[in-house]
Amino acid sequence: MSDYNTITAAIRWIEDSRKRPSAGEVAAAVGLDEAGFQKLFDRWSGTVEVDWLTCLTLGNARDILRSSSIAPAGRLRATGSDGKVTLVCTDAADPESASSGETITAGVVDSPFGKCLLAESHRGIVRLAFFDEEERVATLEELHRDLPDARLSFDDHHAARLAGRIFTNAGTPWRVHVSGTDFQRRVWQALTGLRPGSLVSYRALAAAAGNPKASRATGSAVGANPVSFLIPCHRVIRESGISGHYRWGAVRKRAMLAWEAARRTA
Repeated sequence: MSDYNTITAAIRWIEDSRKRPSAGEVAAAVGLDEAGFQKLFDRWSGTVEVDWLTCLTLGNARDILRSSSIAPAGRLRATGSDGKVTLVCTDAADPESASSGETITAGVVDSPFGKCLLAESHRGIVRLAFFDEEERVATLEELHRDLPDARLSFDDHHAARLAGRIFTNAGTPWRVHVSGTDFQRRVWQALTGLRPGSLVSYRALAAAAGNPKASRATGSAVGANPVSFLIPCHRVIRESGISGHYRWGAVRKRAMLAWEAARRTA
């Protein structure tokens, strides 16, 4: 079992528990002693001796939410930059927006959060999608369906090189090319301003995107994001602190938040 699979098994066991379990109980549930799980968590998250149980249970989510802030998306431009991600935005109604005729290099690679599909054109990263093994075919079919006029080539080694830079959080600047409606693009642009380890509520994100009353539409825009992690839709949670739904799986979202919380604490 991979480190990520063990982490997700622990998260599922915690969710099924009717009380806050001890660290030893969680470790035992996945077949490890507490010291062994601590080593596994530190290896997986790239940290040393953090409070992994707090990270896994997201007991501090409300505190992180209160201490986080998000900048307004501002007046939408075709290209918007905030921090290390430059968002290249095109109109979904434009037939040239969906990488028509472009050569796109895609590949499947292991990540801290399971398998992921990465795809890149000359304009930037166009897809970062996580999936479980049984979803591999559907994930690849979705890429072909969303980019029917692109020239797709597959190179897992290229994807591995990209993933190595993306998930080490080494400050690499990225260009991300997305196509969407005006409001979707404003939501995605606002998200790029969220620092790793920060959280935002749907209502606060709606306000940052310019429409404080559009929480439901904001949720839809978050769910439509085609480039996970770099456009950090996983950092959007409910005001109650509950992590909520995620396009690539609620348990994966909790694992991602735990991974970032550990790095924030370290």
